[in-house]
Amino acid sequence: MDRLKIGVQQASLRMPLREALWTAARLGAQGIAIDARHALRPEELSQTGLRQLKKLLGDLNLRVCSVEFRTRRGYNVAEALERRIEATKRAMRMAFQLGTPVVVNHVGAIPDEPTGPEWDLLIQSLTDLGRYGQHVGSQLAAETGTDDGTRLAALIGALPDGSLAAEFDPGALIVQGFDPRAALERLVAHVVQIRATDGVRGLGRSRGIETPLGRGSADYVELIGMLEEREYRGYFTLARENASDPVSEIGNGVQYLRSLFM
Repeated sequence: MDRLKIGVQQASLRMPLREALWTAARLGAQGIAIDARHALRPEELSQTGLRQLKKLLGDLNLRVCSVEFRTRRGYNVAEALERRIEATKRAMRMAFQLGTPVVVNHVGAIPDEPTGPEWDLLIQSLTDLGRYGQHVGSQLAAETGTDDGTRLAALIGALPDGSLAAEFDPGALIVQGFDPRAALERLVAHVVQIRATDGVRGLGRSRGIETPLGRGSADYVELIGMLEEREYRGYFTLARENASDPVSEIGNGVQYLRSLFM
């Protein structure tokens, strides 16, 4: 890994986009993950607005590391699917305009077996999005955390090459009781962004707990080593869902990541 690239999830800062950009730059990040569902909707971004945003990003020496477009339902749900796919395509087009190839969303529940109408619908939807992404220069990245990586890896393998990537989230995997190392072994070839989170496992069958980065059980030294073997060049994008002081915690996360590369 030639150089550490740190991003910040705008939604985690809990502030408007412009203020979030200034804050991310002040904290020492190089990238920002923009919320395209609530903060910057593709259908509301004019050419003038695009030019102004790109100028501000340049002034702050920031890049857009990803566009986050989290839909209520996945691409395995037939209800309103066409509208959901078209909205995702708008986000993919906006991502390219903002200079990032990465659009993050959950893909929906992945069936245990690669058969049946739900699997077929998922394959059809993601193939369509993958084809469109290759046309406009962006790619959908599926969030991790809902399985141990086996089903997501199988789904990616069943699609045409380049149709779907992965955003790897160690904290979410730990909270759900999975092993990040084992999941990364299955998915490392497809990872285009690391969601830099942490967590601790729950007791028994209980759900685990999200923690500030570096305070949980995610072994980032080991994970970074695995990524370096695959010459990973993407961002480590800090995110916190339940921080009491998100700016402070994300700032500490920036310093923690830097300490791992010293």
